Amino acid sequence: MRVTERLRRVVPGLCAAALLVGAWQLAASLHVRPAYLLPAPADVWSTFAAQWREGHVTGAVSTSLGRGGVGFALALLIGTPLGLLMARVATVRLAVGSLVAALQSLPSVVWVVPGLLLLGPGGATIVFVVVVGAFPSVALGAVAAIEQTPPLLVDVGRSLGARGLALHRHVLLPAALPGYLAGARQAWSFAWRSLMAAELITQSADLGLGLGQLLDAGRQTLDMSLSIMAILVILGVGVAVDGLVFSPLTRTVNRRRGLGGARA
Repeated sequence: MRVTERLRRVVPGLCAAALLVGAWQLAASLHVRPAYLLPAPADVWSTFAAQWREGHVTGAVSTSLGRGGVGFALALLIGTPLGLLMARVATVRLAVGSLVAALQSLPSVVWVVPGLLLLGPGGATIVFVVVVGAFPSVALGAVAAIEQTPPLLVDVGRSLGARGLALHRHVLLPAALPGYLAGARQAWSFAWRSLMAAELITQSADLGLGLGQLLDAGRQTLDMSLSIMAILVILGVGVAVDGLVFSPLTRTVNRRRGLGGARA
């Protein structure tokens, strides 16, 4: 990618971030709220630097990404075949389609209590909440991707002798890949939000420090600088995963297919 193209992608976001930080600094300077409730950006940066030196930031990011990665992988393993079955087998769709859609609209935080009762206050509960929060989006994304496959492609595949698994492997799945990636991208956002909700509520000495626990530590100590820092790190990790994983995948797949969304 050319330097000018990279700048075109990055500069607008940097300008928006600079405006937000400027507005934040102005509000802090005008003492819109007391300093302990609205710390200045420099105070939050100092907190971040201290937490970084102590290894809390890197440790929390590593712990949360590990939990989120495991939960997201399980969500893909559950949601992908379920979505394919719903798309291709009418009986399956009639049986569970409405339930899967309802699960997607259900706030993932409600699954923390059943998880605690079934699995106890440990990492398994957090992963459980991530899986339940993300797999409906994977399944529904797979359904939408299959349904949006042009029927002409299916007809051509059949005319060339593709049937059954061969039709799915060589025609349907490759054609549905862009839509499936879009669903997986959305599912990751659900997984990340579910993870933070679960980490905030699930408490155990054996859990280790995740980003949700780091955010809750700010609440417990009435340290707004720590809370804001944790929120910004959570946001930054989410943006980084999207920008380093899903955006390149989406651009590559779309570019190979000559689709207009190649710049996603």
